[in-house]
Amino acid sequence: MWFLPFHLSQQTPPPHGLLATVEDRAVVIGAGIAGLAAARVLSRRFSSVTVLDRDTLPDQAEPRRGVPQGAHPHILLISGLNELNELFPGFEAELIAAGGSKFDTGLGLATFRYGRRSRRIPTGLSLVSVSRPLIETIVRKRVARLPGVAIRDEIAVSGLAGSKGVVTGVVLDTGETISADLVVDGTGRGARSDRWLAALGFPAPDQAEVKIGVAYSTRVYRRRPGDMIDWQAAFTVPEPPAQKIAGMALPVEGNRWLVSIGGWHVAEPPDDPEQLDRYAKALPDTLVGDVMSRAEPLSEVAVARFPSSRRRLFEKLDRLPAGYVAVGDAICSFNPIYGQGMTCAVQQAGALGRVLDRHERRSDASMARDFYAAAATVISTPWQFAVGGDFNYPETTGPRPRGVRLRNWYARQISYAAQIDIGTSRIFNAVQQLLIPPGVLFRPVFVVRTLLLARKRRREDTAAR
Repeated sequence: MWFLPFHLSQQTPPPHGLLATVEDRAVVIGAGIAGLAAARVLSRRFSSVTVLDRDTLPDQAEPRRGVPQGAHPHILLISGLNELNELFPGFEAELIAAGGSKFDTGLGLATFRYGRRSRRIPTGLSLVSVSRPLIETIVRKRVARLPGVAIRDEIAVSGLAGSKGVVTGVVLDTGETISADLVVDGTGRGARSDRWLAALGFPAPDQAEVKIGVAYSTRVYRRRPGDMIDWQAAFTVPEPPAQKIAGMALPVEGNRWLVSIGGWHVAEPPDDPEQLDRYAKALPDTLVGDVMSRAEPLSEVAVARFPSSRRRLFEKLDRLPAGYVAVGDAICSFNPIYGQGMTCAVQQAGALGRVLDRHERRSDASMARDFYAAAATVISTPWQFAVGGDFNYPETTGPRPRGVRLRNWYARQISYAAQIDIGTSRIFNAVQQLLIPPGVLFRPVFVVRTLLLARKRRREDTAAR
């Protein structure tokens, strides 16, 4: 899942006539990142792909009702950016041309954690910082230009059509039925797949839910040179369990800052400018507050709440229908503070393409089973990272990963070591960006070196007091 030497987008797709088998029509429900990435993958394997969304899809990059967190900061991890570059060649360049800011994670992003701001250490790994609406708009326009693909907005799906264990299409609120050989559900966290599957006689998947009480507030500011000295973005991470509030300032297109403040188990996030300023001044690092004090506000304060991370365990179902799979947040929605959702969604879309190829593009129940197994592999590591981090707080409830206390203690040692050592920083960044598997962090040589460096870092702090 981490590094694939062979990507579908490197193949020359055969003409649609050669792709067409018995199963030649696909419907995707939801025009978010998961649905659009899936549509791109399906366009190589089906002659007709229809994307349906209940929203009015805007022509410009602006938040929409169906993406409630669209007004807030999003991070597209480097692995996700790479996947989108494979699906849509030139995607990164298009983001930058539209106003995205590209920077090395070690030179441009100031991360304050465990009482210390990160050193400027080059990692060789570069992010592109833009708004979520811009990412979605560029992807949607690319998908809309694909042969055989149609995007229809203001269309609400009320259920699945099918019989005898096979999904044969979707039923719209108008009563119209759209036939399909494969239906992909990308309707997000609020997916109605449980009810839809039950209506066809199939069991709903079990759920793993971890209650985290995350809430955060975002305001947009005008961005000018000098707003942030020496850095291009800032992220202040709380030290659990005593600290709960994080702060972030990200540059986005249109010469703007997205500034967000919030955290875990927050009952009352700031909802007006004065409260937001007070929260910023209470952060242990000054960078985010400095941006707010220097930059001109362009919006009111927007508040988002995310009560829990949730994972639907489709891979454990005994019976699955043919002709239907869920993707993205419809399978798993992560704590947004970790910035993993979009990346996992596009990786699942890539996995769907590979599974379809192994099954010769047949969308039977065995294909669905293999896809959910592949999706579970994509989800496994980021879920462990996110849920493990959430259990640093005693208020967090839900299924607790085995060995989470030891893993969280070791993660802290890695953070200490990465603050003073360029090699550790590069490896840790690559793991966080889902570019290499986390097993590298547990190799004996790395563990010993990490613990020695962490001890050195703690001695530095003691000497500085």
